Order: sequence, then C-alpha cells, then structure tokens
Amino acid sequence: MADCDLSGIFLLAHQLSWGLYHAWLWVLGYWTTGIAGLLHLAREILHQYRDSSELGYRAEKYTTMAPPPQLIQYPHLLPILLLLAAAVASDHLTLRHQAAAASDEPQDQAQQQGMMGRHGCRDKCGGMSIPYPFGMDKPDCFLPGFEVTCNTSFTPPRAFLTYNHDDRPCEVIYEHNTNTKYDEYRKRSSPVELFNISLETSEVRVYGGINSRCFTNYTEAIFKGKYILLDKKGPFILSSTRNDLVGVGWKVEPSTSDDYKASLGSISCTSYLAIDLKMATNGSCSGLGCCQIPLPEPRQPDVPIINTGIWFKPDNNSNYITNPCSYGMVVERSWYNFSTEDIYGYEVLSKKLVRGFPLVLDFAIRNGSCERDGCLSGSSSCAKAANDAKGYICKCWEHYQGNPYIADGCQDINECQLREQSPEFRDLYPCDGICTNIPGGYDCQCKRGMKGNAKKGNCTESFPLPAKIIVGIAGFIVVFIIMIMAKQHRKLKKFYEQNGGPILNGVKNIRIYTRKQLKQITNNYESVIGQGHFGRVYKGTLKDKQQVAVKKSIKVDKDMKNEFTDEVIIQSEMRHKNIVRLLGCCLEFDVPMLVYEFVEKGSLYDVLFKSKDSIPVNKRLAIAIGSAEGLTYMHSAGESTIRHGDVKSANILLDEHFTPKVSDFGTSKLLLKGKDEETDRVIGDMSYIDPIYMEKGIVTQKSDVYSFGIVLIELITRRPATYDVKRSYVANFVQSCTEKGARNIIDNDVTSEDDINMLEMVSGVAVDCLKSNPEERQDMKQVEHRLLEIVGQPIYHGQKRNSQ
Repeated sequence: MADCDLSGIFLLAHQLSWGLYHAWLWVLGYWTTGIAGLLHLAREILHQYRDSSELGYRAEKYTTMAPPPQLIQYPHLLPILLLLAAAVASDHLTLRHQAAAASDEPQDQAQQQGMMGRHGCRDKCGGMSIPYPFGMDKPDCFLPGFEVTCNTSFTPPRAFLTYNHDDRPCEVIYEHNTNTKYDEYRKRSSPVELFNISLETSEVRVYGGINSRCFTNYTEAIFKGKYILLDKKGPFILSSTRNDLVGVGWKVEPSTSDDYKASLGSISCTSYLAIDLKMATNGSCSGLGCCQIPLPEPRQPDVPIINTGIWFKPDNNSNYITNPCSYGMVVERSWYNFSTEDIYGYEVLSKKLVRGFPLVLDFAIRNGSCERDGCLSGSSSCAKAANDAKGYICKCWEHYQGNPYIADGCQDINECQLREQSPEFRDLYPCDGICTNIPGGYDCQCKRGMKGNAKKGNCTESFPLPAKIIVGIAGFIVVFIIMIMAKQHRKLKKFYEQNGGPILNGVKNIRIYTRKQLKQITNNYESVIGQGHFGRVYKGTLKDKQQVAVKKSIKVDKDMKNEFTDEVIIQSEMRHKNIVRLLGCCLEFDVPMLVYEFVEKGSLYDVLFKSKDSIPVNKRLAIAIGSAEGLTYMHSAGESTIRHGDVKSANILLDEHFTPKVSDFGTSKLLLKGKDEETDRVIGDMSYIDPIYMEKGIVTQKSDVYSFGIVLIELITRRPATYDVKRSYVANFVQSCTEKGARNIIDNDVTSEDDINMLEMVSGVAVDCLKSNPEERQDMKQVEHRLLEIVGQPIYHGQKRNSQ
C-alpha cells in the first residue's frame, strides 16, 4: 500500500476515534482482562521489534498470532478498537518521520571542517594536520613566522618550526662543566619539533628538552640540556597558564632564566631529601624528590616569555655516587608523573625523554590589526591574544568549527549527529526530544503528544496516560504489520533498481544471488581477505565447494549507475585464463555485492615484497607473459575497446601454480573504438599511473602499457614502485638501462648469467613501455609477442633447468 493511501486512512480514523472515545470508556470496565493481555502482547512485540533487523520474519510471526479470547467474546468492540488503533498509528508514523528527518542529516563532521590549509597547499605532515596560518613549501601557504618544515627522513615524517641558522625560534643544545667559562660553553642550535596545532585554543605543542646537572665528585658537575629560544617579535610565546616549572633530584633548586625574571619575576622550586631518600613517593611533586610550581602570568604583556632555559642554584653533592644527577625543566602542566627511580643513577631521566617532553606555546598574529585584516572565514570573529599580549587571534563562532583563517573555513557543527555518535556530546548538547540541526545551533522539540522544554528535559505528557496506553497498544499491533511489509517491499525494490537489476537480470553469464544466499556463502561475512578504497572483500564457499571472493563495492552514485551496469556486463563477458572471472552479484543491498572466483596465493605485490622466498626467473617471465596475455585479451575482446585503468602488481593475482590473473578492473569503462577518453574518474595508483593522464587527463590503452612497464620493473628488480614528483623510480631504471645496462639493477637473488641476460632483454621491453610519448609505445599484443620471443630463445632452456 502506498504511503499516501495509508496517511488518508489514518487521518480519517484519527477524526472518527475521538467521537468514539467516550463510548470506549464504559467498555473499559468490561474489558480489563483483555487489555491486560494486549499489554503483555505489545510489550513482547516492542521488545523483539527493537532488537530485530529481520522485519519480514517479525511480521509473519505476529500475523498468525490469535486474538485474546475476550475480543472474541465481545466482537462488537473490534471496529472501535481498530479505529482508535489507527489514530495512534497516525501519531506513531508522524513521530517516526520526525525522528528520521532529524537524524538523517547528510553532513559529515569531517566534511564540515573542510580543508584546513589554503587551496593548493599541503596541510598534512605525516599524520599531523598543518592548518593555515601555518603552512609549508610556498610563501603564500603560510603567514610570516608560521612556516613549517616537514622532515621526511623520519618514518612517519615529523614537523618542525622552520629554522634558518641562528634565527629564532630554535632549540639550543648545550654542555659545560663547573669550571667552564661562559664563552667556552659548547652550544649548537636545531629546529623546534612541532607535534600538535590547535586553532581552537590558539596553541601549539612542541617537544622541549630536559636540563641536567650530574656530579662527577663532591664539587664538580657536568651541565647538559636543551632550551628553546623564541623571537620577541614572532608569533610564539611560552604559555604561562599551561606549563609548570619542575625540578627532580634529592637536592635541587632549579630556577628560570633571565628572560623569565624580566617577565614573571623570580621563579624557583626546591626538592630536598636530606633525612631519608625513601621519603620520596611515586606521583608526588611536593618537594621530596620532585618539586613543581605553576608559571605565573606575565607582569608586563609587552615582555613575553621567550626562553625556556633553566639554571641550578650552586651547590655540592654528598650523594654523588648513588644520586649524581638532578634535573630541571619547563613542561606542560600535569604531564610529568614523578617516579622515585628518576633520582637515582646517571642521566636516567634524560634517557627516558630522549625526544623531549611536551611544551605549550601560545601563538597569535602579531603584525597588523584585526579591524583592518580581519578573519577570512564567515561565522568567525577576532579575539585578543593570550595574556593580553600583542596581536590577535581568530575564533569560529560558538556552534561552528574549522579554520577561521581561510575563506569558508568555519562550518556549522551538526550537534544532533554528534549526540548520536558519542554519548559525551549528549551532556554538552542536551535534548530530551527530537533534535534538529540549524545553522549556528540546534533545535529540540518535545516528542509528539508531549509539551515543555526539551532542552531542559522537562517534557510532560499532553495526552491522558490511560487512553494513550489503550489506543497506542492496539494501534501498534494493527499498523505494525502493514508498515513492515510496505517498507520491506519498497526497500528491496529500491535496491534492485538502484543497482541496475532490470538490465543485469537479462545477462546470461551473471547469476543473481539473494541476500540470504550471500550470507550463507560467506558464513555471515566471517572472513575478510581484503580492504581498500574499492570496499571490502570476503572469502566464501559455494554449494559445490568452489571458493569465491565476495566484494562489497563502493556505493554506486546516481550519475554512474549506467557505467556500473556496463562494467558488470563487461566483466561477465571476460573469459580468459589470465583474468579473474566474475561469477555473479547480489542486488538486495544499498551497495552491490560482486562474486568472483577465488585466487589462492594472493597478489603479485605480496609475493614480491611481503615474502622472502626466492622467485625463479622462469616464473617471473611466466607471470609477465600471462599478465600481458590477459591485458591483450581485455584490449581486443568484444565489440568495444576496453582499458583496465589501474594496472599494478597488487591487481595481478596468482593461483597455486603462479598463473597470473588480472583483477580489479572496476575502474575500466567502455571507450569509443579507436578514440581516447578524457576522464576524471579513474582511481589509479600514483606509482603506476601514466604521466599523460596526470598532465592532460587523457586515458588510452597505452596508459595500461605504461603501467605494465612498471610491473616489469618490479619483476626485474624486486623493488616496489614508488612515486615522487620527478618520477625517480622510472627515471633511474631507464637511465640505468640506457647508460650502464640493466645488469646493475637486477634483483640480487638472480645470479645465473643466463637469467641475468634474460632479464636484461625484458628490461628493454619495459623501457619501450615507459616511453613518454604514447604513440611511441607498443600495444599490449606487441609487448606480449616480444616477451614470448625472449623466452623462446635457446638460453631459456638453460635457465629453466637452473630453476628446477
């Protein structure tokens, strides 16, 4: 039954029910027992409906349930009951639609935040976000003083505040002893490592260094440490509200440097364990083994804190044998947890904190004025810098988040969605009703039939409770079955049409599986064998014991339904020993599921780079030839020309006999015969993709030839393909082949002279595949023939014997 027909019936029933309400009251006294039975039945239905996703099963179960005997005894009550039930059913449907509208907000919180850097600029260093006004690489990617350097020599890469020679900010590393004159101190400078940027609090967290004084005898000591120097006119100052001065040692009094005294006055703390070293307690910084004191706010806003240096009160050490070292540091508040072992041994704490410890810096735009320059994003405003220091900061308005320093950087927060995603937001955004997101906040209304202030949680019933129970339970029973059946039918029909069912149902090489069959094949999706940008792959077994791979594809967009259907048809027509065969699909999901033959050994990439087993040259050549045959077949099969679009070693699967099978050509699409196509939908691996596509967006079959050439390099060198702007992986290989010969880059496991000669000839094929001009590249059939000619030479037989 259509939704509009149901709504009309419910509206009529709702109007009639009120006229019959008074008649129902006198019946209530005679039907108490029947109502009790209905209440019991309704509770069971509500409980099982709430926990079940198999809607059709519930509907079938309760359709066959017998009515209470009291209802049979008083059959004249049935029309009244049904009318009153329909009234509440109408309310029930309206309430469900309101709740669905409130929860079905299509915005994603990650999308709300959007780009954090300027357009065309990198905003990531490793896993760390680099939001504007911070930036890298180009001057227009950051404001003066906010430049960040991403050091890729670390894994993962690390971010540093850009440092040039003696400029600030920098970290000074020093070492001297008790008798060293100041001008003889050993010092060197290095950049300050950055590991967190918060635009919301206008703070950055960096790694600071620890300062130590370790005695070699009663009077003489070695001083080592690191301290940060900041530029007085730069954007960064030490946060006086987020950092503490900490001292560790049996007898130590660390003090701050002169820069502190100018801004804060004298700051120091004392740790002293003269009576008994055992008085020190883990986790306690009360002056027994560890002391801690907050940094006060600056007395003069125009004299910022720009130095984290520490000096120790001159003293001797009678416990220099067991407790030679003491330490001082300015550290993020509540970060350091004192351990008694830190006061014993030599440089114990310094060795624990080799990389450093967290330190919080405030930042602001010191030059210019907010009134003139302003914050670029809408829904944002200017604010004063921390501690009334010079400059200004930008803030997104309340109920907005993102980057206020770039255009459209502040986006509305979906408070209702956050409430659903995490319980912690339910206290932050209270709503005891129906939540609806609105720009700059959210709206919360009491549920239908209630009144009051839903945000304060004081909604009360506006409909009499006894009548609501009677009408609601009866109506729920009647409408429940109708709703379930209609919804399930619409849902399956929608999925079927969305996934191209009317077209695919007529394809002879495709078997259409049901949702239930697919669940049985995969044993309730128990074994996941692959996952990536395409979706997820499960292992399954058909009734004939054939193993299959079940692929849950990416969601099919409305404007790509025809392309998806065409590609399923294309794959179903691919019948070749070197191409993974599509067996069928299931259309009863929002996301279509595809069933492929299962290939035992996994991908060529895994065999080459995740296994240490030796791979004989004859197997490598067989893999190259088989892969070329599969691509040749794909390029020439059918009435229309096809290209793969994502050729790489990860998409070449190997069976138990090392027979290659080309897979994952879901990015392929029909091309007009003999013509190139300009596209922006190809999802390819940057390490393998044709430079012509990168430059012009043109994809041809010669693009597959280029990618296959890189696969040949991997087979020859057993080194995984990598990508950089200069395409060094390909350039170095081609240069070695043309100038020095491929012998120098062949896999070290290959030692036979015959095998090396064979791979040198294959290198020539790879170089021809990688020519920058697509017109100069051979097609896949020519590449296949050249590889066959190589293995057909007499030298192959000697090589083959060596591999056995």
